[in-house]
Amino acid sequence: MNSAERFLQDFHQRRPGTTPPAFSGLSLPGRGSSYEMLAATLATAQPRARVLDLGCGDGFLLDLLAREYPDAQLTGVDMSATELQAARTRLAERSVLLNERAQCLSMATGSVDAVVSHLALMLMSDIEQVLGEIHRVLAKGGQLSAIVGRAFLLGEPGQHYLQAFRAAARRDQLRPLPLVDPRTQSQRGWRALLGHSFTSLHFEELDLEWTPTFEELWDSLAETYDLDRLTPANRALMKSELRTATQPLLRADDTLLTGWGLLLIQATAA
Repeated sequence: MNSAERFLQDFHQRRPGTTPPAFSGLSLPGRGSSYEMLAATLATAQPRARVLDLGCGDGFLLDLLAREYPDAQLTGVDMSATELQAARTRLAERSVLLNERAQCLSMATGSVDAVVSHLALMLMSDIEQVLGEIHRVLAKGGQLSAIVGRAFLLGEPGQHYLQAFRAAARRDQLRPLPLVDPRTQSQRGWRALLGHSFTSLHFEELDLEWTPTFEELWDSLAETYDLDRLTPANRALMKSELRTATQPLLRADDTLLTGWGLLLIQATAA
């Protein structure tokens, strides 16, 4: 386990279930949330499809899948025991849950019909090994569907956030902690990663609009990896600096116009 994985495991042990509150309430008209869009990619699967949620966290997506596809055979994998404990509470007996790393799955070759992943795949170390494991456990012709990050805070609020965080990182003398492989930051990179073992690659950029007040914005940012690394005093100073920088962007109702840029990936196992 490398330093990035140790940080992620520690973060999710202390703060399980941070992603669903941030994203489940944001949607595209007529298509629902990013979780619902991901679930919709399984609409053509057979009723008793064997589905693996990789990086399942607290089981939010698995819960949705269990309701949308009650006959599906669901399995969730996560390296965080704390997240899985929350998932067990949420799901009861509706899914098998495995405390494993995606780089070394215990599941048999060709044992699942679909793999889904919500905002987790791009965070996994040794991404080529992870994709190799996904391909191994998928039956031939099986489907991979993933929502990954594309842009952190859209528009001017995002620009001000980056400036404020970089200044805060310098004050705390934070050492670089690369959590993602650069190839997972672009469609071109994903095509290169997936092209060897998957066909029918499809990518769709999703911009989820978000109009928070400043306090709502900050409360959400406070649950992110970046701010978790800052000292409390420095985090408070950054909040003050970001509030000042975004003040001119406030609309008549005291909200900011921003959002999250995501990428929906779909591919078929060759």
